[in-house]
Amino acid sequence: MRKNSTKLIVLAVIAIICILLFCLYNIQGGFSYAFPKRVERVLAMIITGTAIAYATVTFQTVTHNRLLTPSMMGVDSMYEVVQTLIFFFAGSASIFVVSRYLNFGLSIAAMVLFALILYRFLFRADKHPIFLLLLAGMIIGTLLGSFVTFLQVIIDPVEYESLQSRLFASFMNVKTELLLIAVIILGASFIYGYRLLRDLDVMSLGRENAINLGVNYDKIVLKVLILSSVLIATSTALVGPITFLGLIVSNLSYQFFATYKHSILIVGASLISIIALVGGQFLVLHVFNLSTTISVIINFIGGLYFIYLILKESRKAG
Repeated sequence: MRKNSTKLIVLAVIAIICILLFCLYNIQGGFSYAFPKRVERVLAMIITGTAIAYATVTFQTVTHNRLLTPSMMGVDSMYEVVQTLIFFFAGSASIFVVSRYLNFGLSIAAMVLFALILYRFLFRADKHPIFLLLLAGMIIGTLLGSFVTFLQVIIDPVEYESLQSRLFASFMNVKTELLLIAVIILGASFIYGYRLLRDLDVMSLGRENAINLGVNYDKIVLKVLILSSVLIATSTALVGPITFLGLIVSNLSYQFFATYKHSILIVGASLISIIALVGGQFLVLHVFNLSTTISVIINFIGGLYFIYLILKESRKAG
C-alpha cells in the first residue's frame, strides 16, 4: 500500500510539472491574455482525462475484460453521427450548432441513450462471451462510421468544412462556456461513483463470488454503465472523441500498481491520462508546431498498444 502511495505521488509530481510547463513555457502575446487561455485548456484536459479514466476502469471491471472500453463499443461514434446529422439536415447556422449548450446537451443525451440500448442487449447477465462483445462493438462502430462517411460525401462542401472541426478532439479551441457544466457533471458523477468503489473491488472477483459476498451485482452493473456513459459523453461532447486513451491509461494503471483497489487504480489512471494529454499537447505545440493533433498521436499509439494487448491475450489463451 505504501509503495502504491509513493507511485501516486510520483505521478502527481510529473502531472504538476507537465501542467506548469504547458501553462508557463514560452508565453507570447501578453501574460494576462495567454495564461488564462492555457489554464482553460489544462482544465479541459483534466476533465477529459479523469472522466475517461474513471469510465474505462469501472467499465472494464463490470465487463471483466481489459480490452473493452466504452469508446470502442461505439459510444464515440455516436457523437460523430449526431454532429453529422445536425449539419446535414439543419446546417451550420442552425440553433443546434450556434447554441453550444443545446449541442452539448443533445450530444450527451443521444450518446447516453445509445449506450444504454447497447448495454441492455449485450450485457445481460454475462450471457455473451467477451470476444463476441468486442466484435459487436467494432462492428457497430464501423457501421456508424460508414454511415457518417456516406452523409459526409453528399453533404454541402461548406457544411463539411465546418463539421470537420467538431469530429477531431482539440484543446486549442476549448468551449469555455461548457467547462463549468462539465465540472459540475464530473463532480456529481465522482461523488456518486465514490460510493460504488468498494462494491467494484468485490465485483472484480467475478459475478458469482460478488453475489455470494452480498453485492447486488446487476444493479451495480447498471449504475456503472450509466455513469460510464455520462462521463464518456461529457468528455467527448466537450473536446471531441479520443478513442484509445482509456485503453492506454487503464492498462498502464493495472500494470503500474498491480492492485485490486479501484480507488488507487482510478486515481493512477487519471494521473496517467492527465500526463498524456497535457504532455502530449505540449509536444504538439512546441515540438510538432501544430502539424498534428493530440488525438491523432494518442489514437496511433493506442492502436498499436491495442494490437499488442490482443496478441498478448491470444498467447495466454494458447
